[in-house]
Amino acid sequence: MNSDDDALLEDLLAGKYRALARVISKIEDRSTGYRELVSELYAHTGGADVIGITGSPGAGKSTLVDKLAETYRERGETVGIVAIDPSSPFTGGAVLGDRIRMASTVGDMDVFVRSMSARGTLGGLSTATADAVKAMDAFGKDKIIIETVGAGQNEIDVVRTADTVAVLVPPGSGDEIQTLKAGILEIADVFVVNKADRDGADRTVQELREMISLDDGGQGHGSDPSGHHGPGTGVGHGTDTDSSTAVDDGTVEEWTPPIVETIATTGDGIDALVDELSAHRTYLVESGERATKARNRYAEEIRTLLREDVHAILEDELERAGGTDELADAVRRGETDPYTIADELLDPVERCLEELDVEGSGEP
Repeated sequence: MNSDDDALLEDLLAGKYRALARVISKIEDRSTGYRELVSELYAHTGGADVIGITGSPGAGKSTLVDKLAETYRERGETVGIVAIDPSSPFTGGAVLGDRIRMASTVGDMDVFVRSMSARGTLGGLSTATADAVKAMDAFGKDKIIIETVGAGQNEIDVVRTADTVAVLVPPGSGDEIQTLKAGILEIADVFVVNKADRDGADRTVQELREMISLDDGGQGHGSDPSGHHGPGTGVGHGTDTDSSTAVDDGTVEEWTPPIVETIATTGDGIDALVDELSAHRTYLVESGERATKARNRYAEEIRTLLREDVHAILEDELERAGGTDELADAVRRGETDPYTIADELLDPVERCLEELDVEGSGEP
């Protein structure tokens, strides 16, 4: 790294917010030297809890994130928030960049909010987001919350960056419950029925409970086929399942997503949600899943970087071969075909790799 980036990294590790903001801007803009900067961050990461908050638009994600941050601060923990917003069709920037809905923590320097544009990335959770999380982690944030757009593939993408994923479901969304069965169940560590004071909340809780029970064959801990609220919890502000994981023989029982009812506007149920998020972290550590998730996440990062770098190399090779338009015209004229072109473009790359393999094996 150059001396400026060295100084920037040093300031970030020293807890200077201006440096954190500059590093994230450098990451998001993919400025010269950002890769070397991110590489240096890895040695200082691993201390933060990374929480993904996702769900359909209108489920109250931003208000819930605001209350979560406020609760963590009351408990003496520092918070970083990465809000993934839809890209502006004009500037490519975050449409909701001012985050005016997050009002409770405005002025609290220990809550750092950064909006990032989806930039057209499938699902909205770009590689830059994962790197921004690393910057906040290296900075020393205790909790890092990622709030997604809540549409498309991002509900799946968020898993690759977050340790714990909370899926928000608004009350009375029977059709949405059916949609959840198609994929969200696999990524949800905690279900949150927000706006639980509205009509339909009880029914939504019941539908979620039945869906979870069907998924684990009704055998998972925390399943309550009777349809009643768990002991000690009230409608609108409690947990609906017991998500404890310890069993008598000392092993860790498989996690079953609890259902938490909240009213984010008033803060009802937020403490219960924080407790469930904490319980999931304990489960991850005790079961060894945290290490597994980290390994899978890093493996995916390696694959993503390789795809990006190989793609860039092949784009250069395409330009040297005359560009895609000229090659496409050759296909149109019947002079060649896409498969032959791909083989010809990849041939020098494959030969180079074969030569490296031979050199590495020590063969003459």
